[in-house]
Amino acid sequence: MVNLLSVGVDAIAGGTFGILGTALGRVASYFERKQTFRQEEKRWGHELQLHELQMRANKQETEMELAITAQKGSWDGLRASLDADANIGTAAQWVINVLRLVRPSLTLLLWLITAWVFSRTQDGDIANAAVFAATAATLWWFGDRAPKPKPPVLGG
Repeated sequence: MVNLLSVGVDAIAGGTFGILGTALGRVASYFERKQTFRQEEKRWGHELQLHELQMRANKQETEMELAITAQKGSWDGLRASLDADANIGTAAQWVINVLRLVRPSLTLLLWLITAWVFSRTQDGDIANAAVFAATAATLWWFGDRAPKPKPPVLGG
């Protein structure tokens, strides 16, 4: 017959090893979850960095597209201004002369206003803005005023 004490000791030992195995499995599972969480944190951090880089790249791309659009609009405005100026058509000489005096008169008036603002204001930013505007207008108005070359006369 089987020794009852031996069976009891085996049952207690088996139970103890079963509980220890379960406890060790839980401890190992805890460390495994901790390791997995660290890896997930690193992955999330990496994904966040990639997302931030992508957002910066998109922002730069958008800024470049806006700058290109603004530049294109500026050139289109210049072209329209020059085309309108070139298409005066036929008129009396005094009308053409008056039209040609508009830009110089406006420029002189603009620079007089700029000088007045510069002498009256205590704010350097306002004075700088007025000088910038006057300079930009002057260069815009007179930037393409160089005499055009005349076509060569053939057979002369």
